[in-house]
Amino acid sequence: MLRAVIFDFDGVIADSEMTHFAAFNQALKPYQVRISKQQYFEEYLGLTDRDLLRALVDQGTLKIEESQIEAVAKKKTDIFEETAKTAPIIDGVSEFLNLLEQNNITMAICSGALLTEIELILDKAKLRSFFEVIVSAEQVAKGKPAPDGFLLTLKKLNQRSNGPIKANECVVVEDSRWGLEAAVAAGMHTVAVTNSYAADEVGLAEIIVSNLSELTVEGLQNLWD
Repeated sequence: MLRAVIFDFDGVIADSEMTHFAAFNQALKPYQVRISKQQYFEEYLGLTDRDLLRALVDQGTLKIEESQIEAVAKKKTDIFEETAKTAPIIDGVSEFLNLLEQNNITMAICSGALLTEIELILDKAKLRSFFEVIVSAEQVAKGKPAPDGFLLTLKKLNQRSNGPIKANECVVVEDSRWGLEAAVAAGMHTVAVTNSYAADEVGLAEIIVSNLSELTVEGLQNLWD
């Protein structure tokens, strides 16, 4: 039975993946490092900011000390927050959120972005009230594809719920393989929306749609049939 829907944020709710990409490259410019769009989408999109920077250091691409990662991540966040004010909400999102609310389905966000980044966009779009819980990058030790974020989201939901919600009563909506792998590892059902990757790249999902407007509560309930 469907009890909760847990959303990724960038690329699922907000059209902000390219804003993150541009902010990373601006923050990396003083170090003569540039990530190509292909690299970003193939290797880094599902990672937290710090995990991405750490990967660049480990690869020898970004020549800084481990102790400097935090400062570069902070610079990237500052750039993102300045430019993300205009990041649009993806078509179909508001309607789907209203549909879930009308059917008394609990909603949450589990994202590799920072809480300030998420709430900045949600508040501007007047969507914050839909979500019972938001779990962001700084709240977990391991980001996606580890299941930690989704398990913490479920724990927080259950602290607010009248009756316990089980992992297999949750549907996760993702746009990347990293997120889908994390959801499966957490024991949750999966939906992929092809905002960032083609359908064959998110084939791990049980349902694949091009827009959230294609989803219905009845269709999601069929995952348990």
